[in-house]
Amino acid sequence: MKRVSIVIPMYNEARHIGRTLLAAQEAARHAQLECELIVVDNGSDDHGPRIANELGARVLIVPGVHIGALRNRGAAAASGDWLAFIDADIEMPADWLRLLIEIEGRQGDVLGLDLDTPEQAPWFARAWQRRGQRPGSRPLHRVQWLPSANLLMRRAWFDRVDGFDETLRTGEDKDFSLRLRQAGAQLLLVSESLALHWGYEGSWREWMSKELWRQGSHWQLLRSHGPSLRLLRFPALSIGAWGLDFVALVALFQGQPRLGLMLLLISTLPALVLSLRQSQRDLRLTLQLWALHGVRLHLTGAALLLNLFQWNVRRPARG
Repeated sequence: MKRVSIVIPMYNEARHIGRTLLAAQEAARHAQLECELIVVDNGSDDHGPRIANELGARVLIVPGVHIGALRNRGAAAASGDWLAFIDADIEMPADWLRLLIEIEGRQGDVLGLDLDTPEQAPWFARAWQRRGQRPGSRPLHRVQWLPSANLLMRRAWFDRVDGFDETLRTGEDKDFSLRLRQAGAQLLLVSESLALHWGYEGSWREWMSKELWRQGSHWQLLRSHGPSLRLLRFPALSIGAWGLDFVALVALFQGQPRLGLMLLLISTLPALVLSLRQSQRDLRLTLQLWALHGVRLHLTGAALLLNLFQWNVRRPARG
């Protein structure tokens, strides 16, 4: 029987880890795979490690490291033919492993399921999750990178690129994907089945805080991989939006309201273009994403400044 090792990084996820582990075990049974559960804890002070241990997971305590190091420690302890990485707040569907293993090798090498949020999530969390979904008649989508909320691959691919970059505070999934593609791997997003993200942002402040933290990856990725259109595009849009806002405010203070308002309107166009690309022709979702992308563009500029002056947004590494 084939063996899958499921690595789950965690920090203070007692609310979710039980659901995550039980769903992963059910998926392994459904696929008739031998399952090894490895939870790598970053020094939680809640009952998450105890719950994981009681549900049959091997728990490794690795405090004070970045998220890539947690995943690498779990992979180093794993013995499976397959490596899966899921976050501690993700509920995988029962057909997850069966579906992806049937696809692997024929249409993709490194695979992930599309994500959705539970119905009770606030509008901004649901809209933000929906922006990445790929609905439609095609259930398989070749992509440039896969988020690390859930990944499945043969062990050989992980070893070929030496795992995750342990120096990155965030953006480790994009870096991992770039190196996998350079090594020849085909990355595939599967939307035939959906995983549920239970760790959604419960407040506007939490959403902004997480996005500010996530946007800190741009500077690190540029230093690791060098400048490229793919990596420069969003930071350049952010700097442009900040520049237009500054010039607009100067115009308003100098008594030129028409020019100022026109420049403010122009500065929202990149966010509008991004929302139109992702909103699936849903007017309400378009407006929601327009607002969220506008905020995100400005948070990216703030994160770039923080990184430039080496003021890090601190957040424990967690799945």
